[in-house]
Amino acid sequence: MTVEFQVTIDAHDPRALSTFWREALHYIHPAPPGITLPPDADPLAAWDEFLTALGIPADQLNTRSAIEDPESRGPRLFFQQVPEPKTTKNRLHLDLRAAPGLQGPARMAALESECTRLQALGATRLHRHNPTPPLESGHIIMADPEGNEFCLD
Repeated sequence: MTVEFQVTIDAHDPRALSTFWREALHYIHPAPPGITLPPDADPLAAWDEFLTALGIPADQLNTRSAIEDPESRGPRLFFQQVPEPKTTKNRLHLDLRAAPGLQGPARMAALESECTRLQALGATRLHRHNPTPPLESGHIIMADPEGNEFCLD
């Protein structure tokens, strides 16, 4: 039997970082427990109302955030506020499969297209590794808005 898990990411600004990853992964911010939101509702505003009703002080509303795969295929990502900044290379990173099944120039074009989309969301392009057959099919290393590295693969 497999074990369900979530990926936890330390963040300076959990809400902003979760919003970046929500758009990058086409995930959603879930509604608070026991609340059904209309399709046009802002789930982050609903969380603020929910937490405020629980007595959480306003300065603690952005200490954590989460996003989920709307199709329940991928893991939940949880973002927790930490006081220290990121200072070194990640020991763990996410690979975004942006060009499944593609090879050569078509693969790299798809990765470049996704790189451009993610840069518009606040990511930084760090390095492109061109294909070097037989083992390397090419990928792009990027960083999210808080400097966490990830790959377009």
